[in-house]
Amino acid sequence: MGHKVVVFDISVVRALWETRVKKHKAWQKKEAERLEKSALEKIKEEWNFVAECRRKGIPQAVYCKNGFVDTSVRLLEKIERNSLTRQSLLSKERDKRRSAFVFELSGEQWTELPDSLKEQTHLKEWHISNTLIQIIPTYIELFQAMRILDLPKNQISHLPAEIGCLKNLRELNVSFNHLKSIPPELGDCENLEKLDCSGNLELTELPFELSNLKQVTFVDIAANKFASVPICVLRMSNLQWLDISNNSLTDLPQDIDRLEELQTFILYKNKLTYLPYALLNLKKLALLVVSGDHLVELPTALCDSRDSQTQGKECLECIADRSKEVDNCKERDYIHHCVITR
Repeated sequence: MGHKVVVFDISVVRALWETRVKKHKAWQKKEAERLEKSALEKIKEEWNFVAECRRKGIPQAVYCKNGFVDTSVRLLEKIERNSLTRQSLLSKERDKRRSAFVFELSGEQWTELPDSLKEQTHLKEWHISNTLIQIIPTYIELFQAMRILDLPKNQISHLPAEIGCLKNLRELNVSFNHLKSIPPELGDCENLEKLDCSGNLELTELPFELSNLKQVTFVDIAANKFASVPICVLRMSNLQWLDISNNSLTDLPQDIDRLEELQTFILYKNKLTYLPYALLNLKKLALLVVSGDHLVELPTALCDSRDSQTQGKECLECIADRSKEVDNCKERDYIHHCVITR
């Protein structure tokens, strides 16, 4: 018995598949029309739009009217444009309000402060730099709202005692002037937080009355002629940053550990021959910078030995000029970085 072979005409097979394709396309078209009429897509679109608006901080009242959400892309662009414009206006308004309380002056053409300044007692900040002004007038006492007195790089030779009347003063910067003394009345500025007297070259001491400045966290008296750390500085109980570099120090006081909050201590370019063991008591000290030119004695516990590193201790890292002999390093638990430079 032989095999039966069924033979189809290729046109029949093609007609079958064309029929199936037409049916599938018709179904797709009908499904698309159904989804177009369905509220589901509209709800999804509105939900995404609302989420986008909320992410951008746009209030609901802007895009909802009579309970309906307007999902127009143009509306969103308009809202964003208006928002940016509003933010820009607010920023300009803030700058304008701030500038109304800030006085700025710069340039060597100025040898004295303008007379009109004495009438602007509402000012909260003075920013005066790179002038030839030598004297700060006594009428500064009228500026009771003063918070920042920024006077670097001028020719100021002295500060008036009336500066002590500025009870709200937070920052005083008189760096790179020609001051030879600081008025003791500055100690009455009980809210002072930052004091910068660096670069005056002839400054040799700070008045004891500055001991009253208990809110001070930053003191920079670098590039002067201090022979020792001022006593008043040792009594600034909240001091965190002290820069007394480039002075004439030969030693540090044994009670340097009174500065319990000190974190940064900069001492380079002095004539220190040793560092006192009292430094070990400064548990918050994180950075100590000192020149090694004259150092002949260094507390071993200030340095970090290889053994202590391998034991995983948190110790002081020393970068020293090894032309000077110092004791072998031992572990130190509190100080993290010390740079000993030449």
